[in-house]
Amino acid sequence: MWVWGGFLLFILLVLALDLGVLNRKAHIVSVKEALAFTFAVLALATLFDVFVYFAYQNHWLGLGQHVDRVDGVVNDGRLAAVKFFTGYIIEVSLSADNVFVIAMIFEHMRVPAKFQHRVLFWGILGALVMRGTMIGLGAQLVSRYHWVLYVFGVFLVYTALKMLWAKSDEMAAPDEALVMRLFPVCQDYRESRFLVRDAGRWMLTPLAVSLVLVETTDLIFAVDSIPAIFAITTDPFIVFTSNVFAILGLRSLYFALSSAIAKFRYLKVSLAAILGLVGLKMLAAEWLKDVIGPSFNFYLLGIVAVILGVGVLASVIVTRREDRQAEPAK
Repeated sequence: MWVWGGFLLFILLVLALDLGVLNRKAHIVSVKEALAFTFAVLALATLFDVFVYFAYQNHWLGLGQHVDRVDGVVNDGRLAAVKFFTGYIIEVSLSADNVFVIAMIFEHMRVPAKFQHRVLFWGILGALVMRGTMIGLGAQLVSRYHWVLYVFGVFLVYTALKMLWAKSDEMAAPDEALVMRLFPVCQDYRESRFLVRDAGRWMLTPLAVSLVLVETTDLIFAVDSIPAIFAITTDPFIVFTSNVFAILGLRSLYFALSSAIAKFRYLKVSLAAILGLVGLKMLAAEWLKDVIGPSFNFYLLGIVAVILGVGVLASVIVTRREDRQAEPAK
């Protein structure tokens, strides 16, 4: 429990620094600021991966002493580090669609730009609790019933095909009507407050409704992303920590990409390919281990990076070509 407690304390300190120091006053987060925080989270994840290597290699605090149900081996330092970073990259890449839907929510609810950071900050805390609960339940299921991994694999392949077939306008933000039917909601924003007392009764503000919709969105996307990480490892500590670092970067990823996410037209294809890849990997883990060897997780990390790179590069090339064609002839 020491390693879990230490990690949670570290994350709480990062969040306290974020809200209490760096973003104490409500303000519009610039792209430069968002990119700086994104790279800072990436640096923290990389440093944590170094800790994972040494912790599992030397069995600090009981880590690296149990068989991983995905490949049937005990994770040493190198294998644990590769699995952590692969899971982190996959979770970050799958967050791209989440960014798009969050942008739709903020646009639909007309959330002032200076209050968006507050919504996403508290959304992160809620996401940590929800994903921690789902990961704990998933780890228990996999440890007792190995066949659940194959169910996850089939589900991921189905989700990948569904993502390819779906039209871009079929991805809609959750509806706020249900929240407004269940709770009284005031008509206007009251600065950065989620709850106000009006006409003798407590009411939610539109900012609180936006927070509920963001939490709902994360819950929906977690249904896809958590089975994806279980395709890499069933080690609860690696699964949870890689998810947490991906969630930490989600807020800054939104501010960095929300204005340009529509230009990455082939990103959806890349994400579908990644989901399909990890689903097939989950279904064929034993065969891959026999054919490729224990390093097949390292190859998976490389393939995921290539798929993402190709999708982004193709999007940039096509967008620039269309922009040049749209320019009036001189």
